Amino acid sequence: MDERTPVLIGAGQFTYRGEAQNSPAPTELLKIAAVSAAVDAGLAPDALSRLDSLAVVGFTVDAPGGGRPTPHSSNPPSSLAAALGAQPGWSVYSHMGGNSPQQLINTLCERIAKGETQFAMAVGCEFLGSATKRLTKGFGFDDWAEDQTLPPPERIGDPRPGVTPYEARHGLGRPINTYPLFENALRARDGRSIPEHQRRMGELFAPFTDVARDNPLAWFPVSRTAEELVTVTERNRMVGFPYTKYLNAIMDVDQSAAVLVASLAKARELGVAEDRLVYLHGCADAADLWYPLERQNFHSSPAMRLTGARALEMAGVGLDDVGVIDLYSCFPVAVEIGAEELGLALDDVRGLTVTGGLPYFGGPGNNYAMHSIATMMQKLRARPGQYGLITANGWFLTKQSTGVYSTRRPDGPFERQDPSVIQRQIDALPHPEIIEHPEGRAVIETYTVVHGREGYLMGIVVGRDEAGRRFVAHTPTDPAVLESLETVESVGRTGRVGPAPEGQRNLFIPD
Repeated sequence: MDERTPVLIGAGQFTYRGEAQNSPAPTELLKIAAVSAAVDAGLAPDALSRLDSLAVVGFTVDAPGGGRPTPHSSNPPSSLAAALGAQPGWSVYSHMGGNSPQQLINTLCERIAKGETQFAMAVGCEFLGSATKRLTKGFGFDDWAEDQTLPPPERIGDPRPGVTPYEARHGLGRPINTYPLFENALRARDGRSIPEHQRRMGELFAPFTDVARDNPLAWFPVSRTAEELVTVTERNRMVGFPYTKYLNAIMDVDQSAAVLVASLAKARELGVAEDRLVYLHGCADAADLWYPLERQNFHSSPAMRLTGARALEMAGVGLDDVGVIDLYSCFPVAVEIGAEELGLALDDVRGLTVTGGLPYFGGPGNNYAMHSIATMMQKLRARPGQYGLITANGWFLTKQSTGVYSTRRPDGPFERQDPSVIQRQIDALPHPEIIEHPEGRAVIETYTVVHGREGYLMGIVVGRDEAGRRFVAHTPTDPAVLESLETVESVGRTGRVGPAPEGQRNLFIPD
């Protein structure tokens, strides 16, 4: 093989379950995973001082509008490099999105194949679990003190916010409000009743909980039945119809993961054993039409379909050749649409997660897929020659990154296709005209009902006016209206839309 062939040589993961007041600071969480990855590769921890490239996944608290509620480094890659004694010539910090870990691995492998990098690490963490407890219980952050004066890091990825100001005014900037829109659209397209679809979601995710139960790193190592997952109880309240709490990704965790990547020549120089090597055989990155209201519909993802097909094509294998699978699983619909676009059955005997998924293993901000890659490496080392498929999703079924892995040596050089090739196909897709100030008769295209801890908060409707233009609106907060949206299929329901009394939003009144 070409000595510049990129290869994954080590992976490390860490889950902290101790007292919040003793929780590791963000840089320490990153370092723990990094050292674990070195040990996994058979290297001494001080080998990390030789890293020439470092990519850190963006923290959730650095999301646009997220503010800085907890102290952390103003340049996470620089702080981590110092902690490792490394001086990488290329270091980056990703923009927001759960696709970031796979995208970073794709990018690092491309750099290695081009001779721009020899020894690299992709790493990320989330610390909202302990940070939230420290804030609410007044523990303070003196032991988290980190340098706030470092220059801003170089960023990688797409910096655009996930929604427009118009969408944000109507609540679409929150995943717990937006993913239910896709779920309800999918149910209506398939003609299932609301009770039938609830059972289907429970049956989809119950096996995920079984995997989490057996995963020592899972945040919730508890097996639950399909009925438990979808039945509303005091502990499992409705969040955004049709999702109960147990169907939502959980970001309040303390978890970190790292993956070491090197050229084949560097791996041999470092003395990494052959049985540690895992190759990225295929990869692809693309985004669907960017903002939710731009989508062709709310029950498909061309980006999932095209990146999946391209990654398999680059690897030279078909879906039947894949033995291990991890589909991004922030909410049921991400798995349902991902499986459909790839051609997988929801009850595929291979299973659809290696970790337990974001609601049960844990959803560490933008870094979940780093854990799925690290776990995939372990699975493939135990099954030499098999292929593994990973999908990673950012924003609102928006950004997609896919990887195909195996311990099998590649037959040819690593040649990543320019992401713009797929992106041009997606950007050329037709989509509805959007109207920000609709008035008159309209019909519901999809919808959700948002709950707080004490009950109903609001209804959100995406609809079409009589000219076929798409809009977003709220519904009246009348409990009878909101209850009817949850008990009777309301996709296709008619009504009137116009400005809300306060003038900042639209109001849809169902017939």
